[in-house]
Amino acid sequence: MLVTERLVDYKIKLREVVSAGSGVVPSREIALSIFQHIRKALAPFNRIRRIEFSDLPKTISGKIRRVELRDREAENVRCGARPEFEFREGDFPDLGC
Repeated sequence: MLVTERLVDYKIKLREVVSAGSGVVPSREIALSIFQHIRKALAPFNRIRRIEFSDLPKTISGKIRRVELRDREAENVRCGARPEFEFREGDFPDLGC
C-alpha cells in the first residue's frame, strides 16, 4: 500500500505501508531486502524512502482506509513518534547512494 504525503513545498514523500503475511515477522532484514529491490527496479525519483510494517485498516468490503493511515501518520508527526516497525532509507548506510 503506497501512501503519499504532500509537503508545504509541494514535494511528495513516498511511504510504503506493508502488511506482513501470516508467519512473517517484520524485521530490519526484510526492510533491507525491499530497499535493495527498490534500488534495482525503480528510478531514483520513484523510490520509496520509508517502509512501515503495519496492519492495514480496512472497511467491511475490504477496501483499505487511507484516511486512517493518513490520520495515524499525522498523529505520529504531531507527537514526534516513530512507529516501531518503520524503516527509512537512511537507516541502511550500506545501500550507498
